[in-house]
Amino acid sequence: MSALALKLVEAPAKVEPVPVKTAAAATELPVTVERSEQTSTPPAREGQGEGGPRNEHFRDLAKVLIPPLFGMLLLIGIWALVAIKSGNIPGPDKTWDAALKLFADPFYRNGPNDQGIGWNVLSSLQRVGIGFGFAALVGIPMGFLLGRFAFMNRMFEPIISLLRPVSPLAWLPIGLLVFQKADPAATWTIFICSIWPMILNTAQGVQRVPQDYLNVARVLGLSEAKVITKILFPAVLPYMLTGIRLSIGTAWLVIVAAEMLTGGVGIGFWVWDEWNNLKVEHIVIAIFVIGMVGLALETMLLMIAKRFTYESR
Repeated sequence: MSALALKLVEAPAKVEPVPVKTAAAATELPVTVERSEQTSTPPAREGQGEGGPRNEHFRDLAKVLIPPLFGMLLLIGIWALVAIKSGNIPGPDKTWDAALKLFADPFYRNGPNDQGIGWNVLSSLQRVGIGFGFAALVGIPMGFLLGRFAFMNRMFEPIISLLRPVSPLAWLPIGLLVFQKADPAATWTIFICSIWPMILNTAQGVQRVPQDYLNVARVLGLSEAKVITKILFPAVLPYMLTGIRLSIGTAWLVIVAAEMLTGGVGIGFWVWDEWNNLKVEHIVIAIFVIGMVGLALETMLLMIAKRFTYESR
């Protein structure tokens, strides 16, 4: 009896799971396939066609262009109101008419003291380039030395702290006394005002080089020339370019004032000569020209600095 009862209990346990599993598999299989088909092809949303990225590009472009445009319109509006209230300052319309006549022939020559605004700008850029080049030849190596050797840093620190705050125009009479000519004196003024940012930024960059790099160079027995060219120069280059950018901006500011005092051909002398001729609209035009040239120099050097900045890579 006990064996017969045991067989009756075991028999249903062996045959019942088979139909249940196959039925479940048969009923669940189409459901899973149907869901996968639905998720694999979602419906297209509006704005994701060909016009979507194009509209986004136009929005980004508008964000870049609209704020400066509003700023320029605000400046022109304030300028027009001041011109109406004062009566002595030419308005935007009168200045625009004078600019069309002025830039119709910017490179004319009617003698040494009567030249177009293009020649005056090029003469100022030439003086800036010469003075700036001499400042780079002296200032950048000196910055490396001050940053590399603590003794030289302590020796020159009081000299730089004493001379750096002096106005660049205060050096102009010294240049006239030494060179006896206006053109080299203006170049000397550019040199003396451009050298300080190069020295200080280059020295700061050298001092911020990790000491581990220098220790490795000492272990490898590298010469001082290889330490400067292989280790210091790549690390200091962003700081050096920052000093160059600051120096070129200062040099362009100073050359206008120096040329007003020395005379000759240059944008500063041209502004002073137009003031003597009571052509105020030409002075306003010169202000915009000076600003645009300075902005172009600043932008060019900023792009070069970003190119050699490691964080931008």
